[in-house]
Amino acid sequence: MPPTNPGRRRALMDAAIELLAASGVHGLTHRAVEKAAGLPQGTASNYFRSREALLVAAAERIVELHHADMDRIGRRHTDTAGPPPDITEHIAGLLATSLLEAATTLRTRYLAIFELRLEAVRRPALASALAALQDTSISLTAGHHADLNLPIPPEKIPTLITLYGGALFTLVTAPPGHITEQTVHGIAQAIVRGTLTPAEG
Repeated sequence: MPPTNPGRRRALMDAAIELLAASGVHGLTHRAVEKAAGLPQGTASNYFRSREALLVAAAERIVELHHADMDRIGRRHTDTAGPPPDITEHIAGLLATSLLEAATTLRTRYLAIFELRLEAVRRPALASALAALQDTSISLTAGHHADLNLPIPPEKIPTLITLYGGALFTLVTAPPGHITEQTVHGIAQAIVRGTLTPAEG
């Protein structure tokens, strides 16, 4: 019977994320994850039979944490701002808050996901798993927008996620001291306008 301790499984995945950010994919082994999580030898292989399974689990954990953060940010803006007078600016504010946290407080997490995406170029199974996570992300984002009453058409969400991901990569890999709220907010406004402005012609 497979292990069923969710706390221990999360500890292993969180340790894997930290290792990916600090040492890259090549520094991620079952034993290294166990040591980082403070768990006995053999624990990681009980939960994740292969190294690839460990990589996929780390990606799944990052997506899970990201959507929990987006829910938290959405509630914060909804609770404090009241009905937004400018919906474009409201959406830009949500994205800016997310991008700023990702590039500063949560930088380690997003360095890890970029390590995984680069590794997926050489690992078809990992690429397939990340593609499935992307599909899930699109569906969850659509639901999240509906919950917040954001007028973003479903067909625009893949474009929004692509632009967000590109901005995220640029910010996360930049020197942290060069990131300002003003710069991030300008990027978020550009993303929203580029997504929501109807194409001419």
